[in-house]
Amino acid sequence: MKMMGKDKNREEVREQVKKATAAGIAIQGYEGSFHQVAARSFFGKQVAVIPCANFRDLIQIAGDAKQSAGGIMAIENSIAGSILPNYNLLQKSRLKVVGEVYLSISQNLLVNPGVKPEDIKEVHSHPMAILQCLDYLEKHPWKLVETEDTALSAKHLHQHRSKHTAAIASKLAAELFKLDIIGPDIHTMKNNVTRFLVLKRNPEAKEDPQSNKASVYFQTNHARGALSKVLTKIAEGGINLSKLQSMPIPGSHFKYGFYADMEFEKRAQLEKVLTSIATLTNSVKIFGVYQRGKIVKG
Repeated sequence: MKMMGKDKNREEVREQVKKATAAGIAIQGYEGSFHQVAARSFFGKQVAVIPCANFRDLIQIAGDAKQSAGGIMAIENSIAGSILPNYNLLQKSRLKVVGEVYLSISQNLLVNPGVKPEDIKEVHSHPMAILQCLDYLEKHPWKLVETEDTALSAKHLHQHRSKHTAAIASKLAAELFKLDIIGPDIHTMKNNVTRFLVLKRNPEAKEDPQSNKASVYFQTNHARGALSKVLTKIAEGGINLSKLQSMPIPGSHFKYGFYADMEFEKRAQLEKVLTSIATLTNSVKIFGVYQRGKIVKG
């Protein structure tokens, strides 16, 4: 007896989670990083992760069936903007976007058990995390020490059992390294959200029947008004263009391609729009069609 649509979809999701748990999902950074928080949000707490030193390694390992079950990669931040090199990495890869996670970033002051604020002499973390928490940190006479990674700072804090050092990192890092949170949510700007793309190898990238978003790349012929005509067709098709990012075309003379996120109600809308812009573009590549993500607490 054949499974109905929703039952089949649930079974495919369960199978994806099993593979992710067994083979692991490639992430940038160390265990306890926000990449791991995002992976857990999408795949569940049991997901195994494969830490990668940089985004290039992440893409390489995510694309290798012998090393992983896929990857999860940050693509933009509500404060810092798009991570432009990651668009190029995605463009060159054979990976497909199968989902997304919007993670509300929470920075926390972590210490070894029993340590009190008056015991602290130094606070260690990544420069960006320190910058995000300056309003809080400047109220105290602590020395601020920049490190390679937030999660690594938490790990070193645990390993050295220091009574005079604190770290700024995620709640997950506190959980993994058995640290106390004596300063929760110490970041200044509360609306700090990072968007992550969930990546699968092309043969394993099953499209969710509930998909309502697509990530697309296209190039126009650079004639006057060409981009405007494309955008008009997208709007006429009833599609919400939630993101449009221009990027130089490598080897060209200041010509640009465009990465676009399109939100729709029915899959047929997307197909109609892609057909309508075909004559207005030199090329169109679909990175993935997936279900729009929701903001989750980091």
